[in-house]
Amino acid sequence: MSTRAVLEVIALDAGDAVAAQAGGADRLELVTDMAADGLTPSPRTFSAIRAAVDIDLRVMLRLADGFAAGDVGRLAGVAGELRGAGADQFVLGFLDAGGGVDLDAVERVVAALDGCRWTFHRAIDRAADRDALRKELADLPGLDTYLTAGAAEGVDEGLPTLLTEARRRGEPGYGQTLLVGGGLRLGHVPELLSAGIDAFHIGGAARPDGWAGPVSEEAVREWRRTLDLPRGAGLR
Repeated sequence: MSTRAVLEVIALDAGDAVAAQAGGADRLELVTDMAADGLTPSPRTFSAIRAAVDIDLRVMLRLADGFAAGDVGRLAGVAGELRGAGADQFVLGFLDAGGGVDLDAVERVVAALDGCRWTFHRAIDRAADRDALRKELADLPGLDTYLTAGAAEGVDEGLPTLLTEARRRGEPGYGQTLLVGGGLRLGHVPELLSAGIDAFHIGGAARPDGWAGPVSEEAVREWRRTLDLPRGAGLR
């Protein structure tokens, strides 16, 4: 029996989380400070959201804008604090100055996660060599997802890459779930579903009033309805 596509929604606080779950989200990505493209929320914020909803939560591990790891010791410490608060899924991704994966930083932070599941985020869309990055990370414990638009500019430009990578599922470095996000629009969904992509990530698309406003339950519900259409069906 087929399972429904996963819908992940960015949440900044408990209100966002409640609206997203009510609209049909399967999972939340927890961040703060979207002006910096999403940084690590506090353990207190995590705890408030965990108390408000019962769906999966993935917590961003990122201390500053950009894709450099920064203070890896501090980052590992923050991960430990969040683990202590009950977090058991995470989001991270670090590049070096040349656009390669910062494997040392990733390995040190992943060690602090002690086997928790995690997503390598859109740093892959800024990587000098996506294929090399995937192969370097392939055997790290807990890595089960790549959040990607296929290109730094967004899904419009990255769609061919996403479709190509979907066809490579099962090859070395391509066993993880493709979670598509970054300029994702409802109009992209039918082609992505037809390609076998079954995980989708939205942020601004869930907020009709922009990042200054809350997640809209109805906006999330519209995405849920679209993802649940029979495969091959067009948008209504």
